[in-house]
Amino acid sequence: MTILDFSNCNRLAYMKPTQRPALKVFATTLWEYPSQHYDAVDKDGFKVTMQGDKDYVGATPSWVLWQLLTRYTRVGDSVLDPMCGSGTTIDVCAHLERKPVAFDLDPSREDIAQADARKLPIADSSVDFAFIDPPYSTHVNYSEDPRCIGKLDAGDENGGRDYYQAMHLVLKQMHRVLKNRRYMAIYVSDSWRKRRGEAGKGAGIFMPIGFELFAMMRELFQPVDIICVARKNSKLESGAFRKGAEDGNFYLRGFNYLMIGKKVDDESPAPGKKLKSEMRA
Repeated sequence: MTILDFSNCNRLAYMKPTQRPALKVFATTLWEYPSQHYDAVDKDGFKVTMQGDKDYVGATPSWVLWQLLTRYTRVGDSVLDPMCGSGTTIDVCAHLERKPVAFDLDPSREDIAQADARKLPIADSSVDFAFIDPPYSTHVNYSEDPRCIGKLDAGDENGGRDYYQAMHLVLKQMHRVLKNRRYMAIYVSDSWRKRRGEAGKGAGIFMPIGFELFAMMRELFQPVDIICVARKNSKLESGAFRKGAEDGNFYLRGFNYLMIGKKVDDESPAPGKKLKSEMRA
């Protein structure tokens, strides 16, 4: 049994063994896993059953980060998350022996530094991998800080101009700090909401956030792939929510995009040992 160093990770939950399946690298572009978190073992032999905070609204599934870091990083690599939320990225980095570079506008724990993702306080070409799980418009109140991108409506009368301009600045920062020929990923969903003053029969506003952000990503990064991540949200199984979607003729969000890109600023070969993903190509 491999014992991993969890010295900096969140130890909120030590529980008896669960029935979660062991993680392995997924081979297709459809990803499913029956839990938000995965099981691992810390350096003291304790079973850790949670990464980040289970009560944090909008947290990234930790197994998604495990998949990305296993494929696109090596032991000792630095991993940037400029919107780190409850610290899921930090905990997965601890399990996989990567070095987290974690920021948030409203840090939830001491190992997350305070910074705006549109202006990161780190040097150019200084991280090995970059990941972001941004707000999907205004559905979650992440912070009372008026600068929070989650307060910008992707479906307002201006077509979400302010939201998309903010996200473009975030992606430019990710490009600036990422080392050449290294990888990044965006985990995001489209959005829909009822149109004010109208009811039923599909009367609402669809926000194609995934497509818009992918177009921005292509301006800065070489596209690698797009993964469909099935959402295991309890609301999708709720009778009331499903009836509302059927009666109102709209769709509940059943998947997230996971868009993977590569910074390629020249045609020079990558230095040192090739990544697993490059060796598979």
